[in-house]
Amino acid sequence: MDIRQITPRYFVAPQISAEDVAALADAGFTHVICNRPDAEVPPSHQADAIGDAVTAAGLTFVVNPLTHDTMTPDRCALQRKTLEEAPGKVLAYCASGTRSTVCWSLGHADTLTVDEIVNAAAQGGYDMRPLAPRIASLASGG
Repeated sequence: MDIRQITPRYFVAPQISAEDVAALADAGFTHVICNRPDAEVPPSHQADAIGDAVTAAGLTFVVNPLTHDTMTPDRCALQRKTLEEAPGKVLAYCASGTRSTVCWSLGHADTLTVDEIVNAAAQGGYDMRPLAPRIASLASGG
């Protein structure tokens, strides 16, 4: 697994498998967010299969599939709410971790500066600089 830290409690990764879940539980994750639409993966990696493994391990599983068209304010709010309510670390996954990072970035535009968001994402290896104007627009209520 290629887990990348964005904040002390928010991490992103490319697609995980059911076999990865025990290691996530051992690492202190309490919540897993699936940002990958089922249409992108075979049944063995779809939300139901991963979700069954996650819940069997005692973790909370949240399905929040994202595409460019579905990266809506309500989906970003769900991502943020999950993180805020989780008692431990949260792992969000998609194809590469990028959509999970974009969603976190947009969802925190009202509480973090553009620089804080860009720097946190860069710490995980994701370049959010092209998204900076959108983040700034959200921060100003746009």
